[in-house]
Amino acid sequence: MKFIHLADAHLDSPFRGLSFLPSKAFKDIYQASDKSFKRIVDLALKEQVDLVLIAGDTFDSNHPSPRSQLFFAEQIKRLNDAEIQVVMIFGNHDHMRQEDLLVTPSPFFKLLGNGEQVETVTLKAKSGFNYDVTGFSYLNNHILEDKLPEFPAKSANYAFGIMHAQEKTAEKSQNVYAPFDLQELKDLNYDYFALGHIHLRQNLSMNPLINYPGNIQGRHINELGAKGCLLGEIDENTKQTQTEFYETSPIIWQANEITFTKIVDKSELRKKLTDLGSIEQTTYFSLRLKGSQYLTDEEIELVSDSDFWQSLSADLPFNSQVVDVRFESSAELELNNSDRQAFDQAAQEIFTEDEFKKAIQDWAKKDALAVELAENKNFMDEVKNLTRFKLAKKLKGLTDETETD
Repeated sequence: MKFIHLADAHLDSPFRGLSFLPSKAFKDIYQASDKSFKRIVDLALKEQVDLVLIAGDTFDSNHPSPRSQLFFAEQIKRLNDAEIQVVMIFGNHDHMRQEDLLVTPSPFFKLLGNGEQVETVTLKAKSGFNYDVTGFSYLNNHILEDKLPEFPAKSANYAFGIMHAQEKTAEKSQNVYAPFDLQELKDLNYDYFALGHIHLRQNLSMNPLINYPGNIQGRHINELGAKGCLLGEIDENTKQTQTEFYETSPIIWQANEITFTKIVDKSELRKKLTDLGSIEQTTYFSLRLKGSQYLTDEEIELVSDSDFWQSLSADLPFNSQVVDVRFESSAELELNNSDRQAFDQAAQEIFTEDEFKKAIQDWAKKDALAVELAENKNFMDEVKNLTRFKLAKKLKGLTDETETD
């Protein structure tokens, strides 16, 4: 028996922050999740799988657009017409009612665990191999309780579990997505547990087999590398399972570090910025410029301009793009001891979560995206880093001006 495990398609994801891209590139990334999903369906048809497991967050919201609903329904129909069983759950993003889904009813499609009730369905592969699938769907965007105690004991059939959830953490405020204990999940001893929610592909256990496939298309620079699905094959005699990752994302995100150890002119600067290594498919780059204290203010202004990024991108193959540039400076290391002590003390006082939130209160009132960014640790870290860089560079400049022969 063969199966595919995918999660976190996030159809209709807005891909915020890329509106500066040329219209064709922006259209490509808007359609990237659709293309990746279609490639997964193509793979399922090619491999003649028996089962496709969709572990939540198929849509980016619980009110998906008609376009994405119709696209999804069309792809499910392709699978069902080939008599490929699809078992799907809703996640925290697409917490919906079953009746709001536009998929055509079919004996080969099952939305599992409607209304957050743990449900088991028993199905049969084309070979006659019996298997169970147990799981639940979200009806609200948060599930605070651990759902594992509601999962039944494994039967004599091959047992799939499916869940959109994350491991319990010490931070209680984060335990809002059906938090589970990994050892308790292992103790269920299901043959394969298909997880969703975490966008990083990872294996939590080999025996029993517990996997996150990651999302099917990276949506920003913090979701690096190849994305896609897992193709599994079960030995029907031993019930041993092997999985293999298949890349389906049409666009990948890559972070490159570029180090400056001396002052460079604009020609050398451009050459360094376009030396991005081998590019074998459409790639969106984030450039981290280390040693940025060697750049002039004019060069920093140039590199910060998205029009300059587009001029760099014109030389890249496969319509690849530079979409993000970040600066790192060691200038603060060159401050004298008293200045460094003052700098560090100011940083401790200013770079606190409370102070950060106070600073962006007015901005947040004007822009809904700001509220989301304010809760994003990566964004907060980047603001801190850029502030440190600019302040240290300014202090370095003041030091240079006051130096005497």
